[in-house]
Amino acid sequence: MEKTLIILKPDCVQRRLIGRVLQRFEDKGLTLAGMKLMQIEKARAEEHYAPHVGKPFYPGLIEYITSGPVVVLSLHGPNAIAVSRKLMGATFGFDAEPGTIRGDFGISKTFNLIHGSDAPETAEVETALYFSPRELLEYTTAADGWTSKPGEV
Repeated sequence: MEKTLIILKPDCVQRRLIGRVLQRFEDKGLTLAGMKLMQIEKARAEEHYAPHVGKPFYPGLIEYITSGPVVVLSLHGPNAIAVSRKLMGATFGFDAEPGTIRGDFGISKTFNLIHGSDAPETAEVETALYFSPRELLEYTTAADGWTSKPGEV
């Protein structure tokens, strides 16, 4: 069972899209392991986005992610990272395909609604930035046996 970290960014929260976006992950078959509404402080944002230090967009990224409340999710399920990234769509809303979160709700290059881990190692590091182990639940749902056949993914 793969895990991923998802952040519903300040524009997603301000536009009241939390429920609609979360529903897409649940509809796809991913399971919520943890969720919290929070304000990301500058130090945590800088740690999260450390790989981008020195890039021209870095200062704006830090300002954006700390500009308002976010919802942080830990999701798990078969191929959770690839599935989540496909659901999110291309980084910029104007490039994202209709049917994806960014394709349906975004048009901006700056306000891109959502962050998702890009690899299992990244997901582990990012999740630890936002959740303690006791804040994450491991459980199965009645639907788990009907979303994918064991061993097929």
